[in-house]
Amino acid sequence: MSLKYWRWQCASVILILYLVNMQNKALKTLFVFNGLFLFAGSLLGPLYAIFVEKITRGIFPITLSWSMFLISTTIFTILVAKIGDRIKEKEYLLMLGYVIRAVVWFSYIFIQDFYILLLAQFILGIGEATGTPAFDAIFAEHLDKGKHIFEYSQLKVISNIVLAIGTVLGGLIAERFGFSPLFLFMSILALVSCAGIWLKPRKLL
Repeated sequence: MSLKYWRWQCASVILILYLVNMQNKALKTLFVFNGLFLFAGSLLGPLYAIFVEKITRGIFPITLSWSMFLISTTIFTILVAKIGDRIKEKEYLLMLGYVIRAVVWFSYIFIQDFYILLLAQFILGIGEATGTPAFDAIFAEHLDKGKHIFEYSQLKVISNIVLAIGTVLGGLIAERFGFSPLFLFMSILALVSCAGIWLKPRKLL
């Protein structure tokens, strides 16, 4: 068997072991469903530049569209900071972030105009600003006393493994099937993440 196969197997085993050995049920739930969402996003990863270049035939529009996403994220993060703590069940913000990004990823299938892409990136920033602070807040609320660094380290290890696997798999999907199936797959995974959080007992998170 190839070296690539064994690398994938080792990464999968490490990920499974981390989740199986985790005692904190709230964090385990977050790791599973947010990890699935991270996996969805990582499928596009560096391929975003190739996707945009096919639309615009230039390099500058790639950076401009990504800048639009960052500007939107910044603006709406400031707004979320003002109202987020008033929301008792922050998992609703997390789920909203998943849904918004799922919709934007799905819309990529139909985008042929650069200005429409800029609008999509602006909306994507809203999803990022809504979901990411909510995840961080929920995660922090459920940390075990005396294990903060350990559990944050677990988060980083799991995230990096998921991102590495997703980046490789995304390239394989795009190369063999094109971008449209990739975006559809990403959207479905994001919605599954949302459903997973929604179906969990509210008292868990």
